[in-house]
Amino acid sequence: MRDPGFELPVLVTGGTGFLGRRLVERLLAQGRSVTVLSRTRPADLEAQGVRWIGAALEDTAAVAAACAGCGTVFHVAARVGVWGPWEDFFRANVLGTRAVIAGCRAAGVGRLVHTSSPSVVYNGRALAGVDESVPLTTDCPSAYPLTKAQAEREVLAANGAELRTVALRPHLIWGPGDPHLVPRLLDRARAGRLWIVGDGTNRVDLVHVENAVDAHLAAERALLRPDSPAAGRAYFITNGEPVVLWDWINDLLVALGEPPVRRRISHRLARGAGAVAEAVWRGLRLGGEPPMTRFIADELAKDHWFSIAAARRDLGYAPRIAMAEGTAQLAAARRGAPERSGAVCAP
Repeated sequence: MRDPGFELPVLVTGGTGFLGRRLVERLLAQGRSVTVLSRTRPADLEAQGVRWIGAALEDTAAVAAACAGCGTVFHVAARVGVWGPWEDFFRANVLGTRAVIAGCRAAGVGRLVHTSSPSVVYNGRALAGVDESVPLTTDCPSAYPLTKAQAEREVLAANGAELRTVALRPHLIWGPGDPHLVPRLLDRARAGRLWIVGDGTNRVDLVHVENAVDAHLAAERALLRPDSPAAGRAYFITNGEPVVLWDWINDLLVALGEPPVRRRISHRLARGAGAVAEAVWRGLRLGGEPPMTRFIADELAKDHWFSIAAARRDLGYAPRIAMAEGTAQLAAARRGAPERSGAVCAP
C-alpha cells in the first residue's frame, strides 16, 4: 500500500533539465501527479499528464501557484556554471529559492527536497573523504558555489514542524543523455583545449543520474517519517566510488574513439592563467566563458570526494548503478548519439 503522503501532487522545479526530467519520469512511473515549473515547455511530458507552469524561479506569484495543492516540492532548478554575473546567479539561486520556500509555506506544502551541490563547501583545498561537518563556503572565486551555499543555508533554516526540508548535494551528475559534463569534455578534447591540470592523480566523486534520482526519492520518503533525522540536514550524494579523474576521462575518451589527453599544465600555472583570463573577460565584458578560471583550475587539480555514510544511514541511500556499469552504458549511448554541445556543468 502506498504511503498516504504520496497521494498529493508533486512540484518539480527545473523538471526539463537532465536530473529534473529523470525525476519527473520516475514520479510518473509511480503514478504520481506532477507539476513542472520551468522556462522550457515540455510537450512530451505534458502529453503524459504533467501540468506545466512556464515561469522564472524568482517569479513569486507563479511559484506560489505551482506549489498550491502539492505535498512535496523538489527544487531542482538553478543557475549553474563557473562564470557569469553575480546578479544572475543570485537572482536564480537565492531569490528563486526564497520564492520556493515562501510558496511552500503559503500553500502548506509539507516537504521540500532541495538540490544543492558539493561545491557549497569549496575552500580552495583538497577535499578527500570529507563529511557534512565541513562548513559552507564564504570565499570562492565563482558565484555559483556562493549562491548555492546561501540557498542551502536558507532551505535548512526553513525546516520546522509545518515544512520539513532537506538538501542533497549530488556531485558531477552523469549518465546516458547527459547534456553537460561529457559533451563539454568531448568538445574541449576535440578542440585541443583539454589539459591535465596538476599531477593527474587527484580523485573525484561522480554520481550516475539514476542514483541521484534514487536519492531524491529516498529523501522524500525520509521526510514523511516524523522522527526522521534527515529533516533540516544536508547530504552528499555520490556513487561512493572515487575515481582518478584523469584516468576516468581518458578511459572514456578512448572508449569513444578519441585520443587520450596527454598535455599537462601545473595547477599553479593554470590558476594564474585563470586569474588573468577572468580579469580580461571582466574588464572587456566579453561574452561566453574564459578558457580557464581559478575555480576550474582548483576543481581539475585537487581531490574532491565525499563520505556518503550519512545518506546511507539516514536516507537509506544505496547507489544502484556502479561506475563501471554506468561508464559502459554512457560510452555505448554516446557512440550512437548525435553530437550536441552542452552548457557548463558546475560541480
